[in-house]
Amino acid sequence: MAVLTRDISTSIRLFEEAEKVLPGGVSSPVRAFRAVGGHPLFIEKGEGAYLVDVDGNRYVDYVLSWGPLILGHAYPSVVEALNEAVQRGTSYGAPSELEIKLARKIQDFMPAIEMLRFVNSGTEATMSALRLARAFTGRNKIIKFEGCYHGHADLLLVQAGSGVATLGLPDSPGVPEGTVSDSLVARFNDTESVETLLNRHSGDVAALIVEPVAGNMGVVPPAPDFLEQLRCLCDEHGVMLIFDEVMTGFRVHRGGAQALYGVTPDLTTLGKVIGGGLPVGAYGGRREIMELVAPCGDVYQAGTLSGNPLAMAAGLATLTELRNDQLWAAMQARVETLAEAFFQIASEKGVPVYQTRVGTMFSTFFTETPVRDWSSAQSCDLARFSTYFHSMLSQGIYIAPSQFEAGFISAMHDERSKSKTLDAARIALSI
Repeated sequence: MAVLTRDISTSIRLFEEAEKVLPGGVSSPVRAFRAVGGHPLFIEKGEGAYLVDVDGNRYVDYVLSWGPLILGHAYPSVVEALNEAVQRGTSYGAPSELEIKLARKIQDFMPAIEMLRFVNSGTEATMSALRLARAFTGRNKIIKFEGCYHGHADLLLVQAGSGVATLGLPDSPGVPEGTVSDSLVARFNDTESVETLLNRHSGDVAALIVEPVAGNMGVVPPAPDFLEQLRCLCDEHGVMLIFDEVMTGFRVHRGGAQALYGVTPDLTTLGKVIGGGLPVGAYGGRREIMELVAPCGDVYQAGTLSGNPLAMAAGLATLTELRNDQLWAAMQARVETLAEAFFQIASEKGVPVYQTRVGTMFSTFFTETPVRDWSSAQSCDLARFSTYFHSMLSQGIYIAPSQFEAGFISAMHDERSKSKTLDAARIALSI
């Protein structure tokens, strides 16, 4: 079946220019389309549920800046908040009331965060949370999971999921062996592997960090009781439980995975949604832990642009909108109906797929077997995904250029965008 083609000549020209001044022509690896081949699109603007590239092509957007744009592109109240904020200055390097307001708004959704510190990225948040956990416990080792990505800090680039896997790199050159010698790796959804590590390194493990719903091997939900069992194991061994909710925060549930599954971590890391599309991160938790952070305590962490007024204003406007019960319910319903219709089409076409969805996040894996961990995610048909990706893109549907990335719905996706997506899928799944 013929696939529609689109003129992307300007994107190709710009990419060739970008390769001369940017490594790989991009500012973040997965944007380069290395996993699927072809040329990345250069974007002119975002409008609601759509992206428009520099050649004037319009796409239904399921990447949404990799998750932050839960309200869609250029949502009116967010734009208004940013316009007002920028008139007052872009950065102060000093405290502002907006930081207090956003912190309280976050606490309304996540009461376990008694105090928090704003930073500028998810990487900063996880790196800082782990430093804090080590200081609080007086221990050095950490446990993470295969396929879970927690940013590009040296100690975390071990079996790190989507970004590294997309490029086919098991880890990263430039990371000293000594830096990761205290990083232990368990299997996601396998509490026995965690218990083995805790027993083997008894009294040495400071923290266990986990994406409570994995989003960097595709969307992989926790098995029943998995998070509860992690909480119990951490309590038993005196280990701090850190939920990396940079992606899942306000996405799988308005109160994060900790509210959805009823498990309270010691520390939480956030990003993406809390900045409304601007660079942001945060880490927080129990007061007694957070009071170790400088200048209150001796655990040093600083950032010139942390808590900048633009990110605070956009985040505050976004979280205010998420208080709307109807808006949240509508987004969840869109994910469910889209996934169910897609699965029906795939079944009719005889294409084996395994689908996952939690809240406003979803994934389609090209495999016949359930995806529960990094090993099963890697068994997917990557060649089939690449063919599917390019067919969808040529028909105006923008999905992540990697089997190992999550998909996202926004408040602006509607029946029209759903219909366009399913029409494209019928063709893409016929190839």
